[in-house]
Amino acid sequence: MTKTALITGASRGLGLALARALAARDWRLILTARGADALKPVADELGALALAGDVADPAHQDRLARAAQDRGGLDLLVNNASGLGAVPLPPLASYPLDVLADLFRANVLAPLALVQAVLPGLRERGGAVVNISSDAAVGAYEGWGGYGATKAALDQISNVLAAEEPAVAVWWVDPGEMDTAMLADAVGAQEAAAAPGPETVVPTLLRLIETRPASGRVSHP
Repeated sequence: MTKTALITGASRGLGLALARALAARDWRLILTARGADALKPVADELGALALAGDVADPAHQDRLARAAQDRGGLDLLVNNASGLGAVPLPPLASYPLDVLADLFRANVLAPLALVQAVLPGLRERGGAVVNISSDAAVGAYEGWGGYGATKAALDQISNVLAAEEPAVAVWWVDPGEMDTAMLADAVGAQEAAAAPGPETVVPTLLRLIETRPASGRVSHP
């Protein structure tokens, strides 16, 4: 039976790298990202369904859920899309609260909303959820308090979801530093370029998806 995955933030970085790996394994893919111009060539390359939009938008969440339902439900949801928040990275003492509220909507509420929307199909198919976390969720790094707080919240949502949904595997994955546009925005392009490429994390994700260990927090490598 063909398996179906929904990957958010799929036009670049880790989302794109994982989408390519799953397509090579004959997965059927639903891909989303904010920019239609960047997402369309990826979907064309992989034979995937492209649905561009903001995952924090309830109307787009419904659109993604309907697409999953039309395909008989999901075997895998990958909540990879994420915002960085205020840049340059500010200390918590001066963090703009309106920006932080938007960041929680993007990094915490949107992934949970998608889980809620596709959970019936995941239960029925014994599917899995991968939530992309960060070492900033558990470490105290100056300037990373806003972003880290959202990832800590996502970790705990994942932890409780795993306890509440035994039929669904849930992994919250810390991929470590990767050479991505987000890291470049945070620390500068030169420093980001010294980090490993996102494709180096894909084997860790594939191991989870293919061997299905117990739910839990996973750090790469």
